[in-house]
Amino acid sequence: MDLFGAETQPKRTEERIARDAPLPERMRPRTLDEFAGQTHLVGKDGPLRLQLERDDPASMIFWGPPGTGKTTLAKIVARMTQASFIEFSAVMSGIKEIKQVMVDAEKAAAMGSRTILFIDEIHRFNKAQQDAFLPYVERGTLRLIGATTENPSFEINAALLSRCRVYTLRGLSESEVIVLMQRALADEERGLGAMHLGTAEGSLEMIASYASGDARYALNALEMATRIASARGDGALTKETVGEALQQRVLLYDKRGEQHYDLISALHKSVRNSDADAALYWLTRMLEAGEDAMYVARRVVRMAVEDIGLAAPEALNLCLSARDAMHFLGSPEGELALAQAVVYLALAPKSNAVYMAYAAVKADVASTAAEPVPLHLRNAPTKLMKELDYGKGYEYAHDVEGKVAAMECLPPSLAGRRYYHPTNDGREKLLAQRMEEIRRLRERR
Repeated sequence: MDLFGAETQPKRTEERIARDAPLPERMRPRTLDEFAGQTHLVGKDGPLRLQLERDDPASMIFWGPPGTGKTTLAKIVARMTQASFIEFSAVMSGIKEIKQVMVDAEKAAAMGSRTILFIDEIHRFNKAQQDAFLPYVERGTLRLIGATTENPSFEINAALLSRCRVYTLRGLSESEVIVLMQRALADEERGLGAMHLGTAEGSLEMIASYASGDARYALNALEMATRIASARGDGALTKETVGEALQQRVLLYDKRGEQHYDLISALHKSVRNSDADAALYWLTRMLEAGEDAMYVARRVVRMAVEDIGLAAPEALNLCLSARDAMHFLGSPEGELALAQAVVYLALAPKSNAVYMAYAAVKADVASTAAEPVPLHLRNAPTKLMKELDYGKGYEYAHDVEGKVAAMECLPPSLAGRRYYHPTNDGREKLLAQRMEEIRRLRERR
């Protein structure tokens, strides 16, 4: 007999690990019926549920924000299909280790055994490394389930993506997060039920609001709040206790990922739509999440020239000044200058006439012959150039009444082409009037 009970030691170790695991791990749903949220995927007639019920072995990519159940779904898939579940993180593991697993899975498949290879943060593997999965996924010797917070269209090898079904997970609603927390507070086996804590009105709602759809964050915050309440001898969770546990709201954001582009797009389009309140909101979301303020400043300058243009030409100077103020003052004081610029842009008259004119000129430059500069527009600094008629026929505008000469300044094939069409908004209305005046002067000559 083993003095230390070697036969029971692994089981006891597993039980202790399960008991000491964080609350999100202990409360991880074991079936689709326990799973919260993602009803568009796992609800009645949801595509993922139907795939599992049909025992369809296709590989999958789960794409969604943190804490929405990607890993949990992968484990449920393994349980429902009675497959060996092997979990790797692309951050912690190399492709060499995973290749060995795939070779072993191929041998197991030959003996009728199923293997699910779950790769968390699969986007961390470069596209060349992702090619290693292709032959095994193609032959069906294993089922690959990849989880990513990044848009698979940009981050996953196209060949691999074409062999996987992409399921998009959404951030949980506040009501779904509250249900998860209530379940954890009631569960005496895996959750916090043994503590018999009540909840003051609004306490769970406060956690759900701060979690921003992240179930893991919510359950971790709940566990911390219950520990604080227990240490104080409180019989219920209060909003004050929850506030201490939360510390700071979670802002889902990745400076190099899709959130980065989504939020700057929302800011730009709010400015374009003259919605100062929405523009301020998206600006603050980005800055509070840690976005580089100088990146925002550059984009704000871009808005001034693309969407405000000559309808309010002073907007460009204001935005450049805001950029300089941000650089000079730093955060948080400089952020007010960016806020000022964004509000001004939102409320300013709008014109993309120069933006559209420039795009039209670029299209003509790309699609027409690069004609030589007309002779009358060329300088003639030498005798030979004058003999070749360089500058011949040039009219000096300052010598002409109205300072508008009749000569054509575009190449012959583009003569008379008009690119800039000013609007009747803001200062550009005056420019439109001036262009009409210039047109009449030319016609008289």
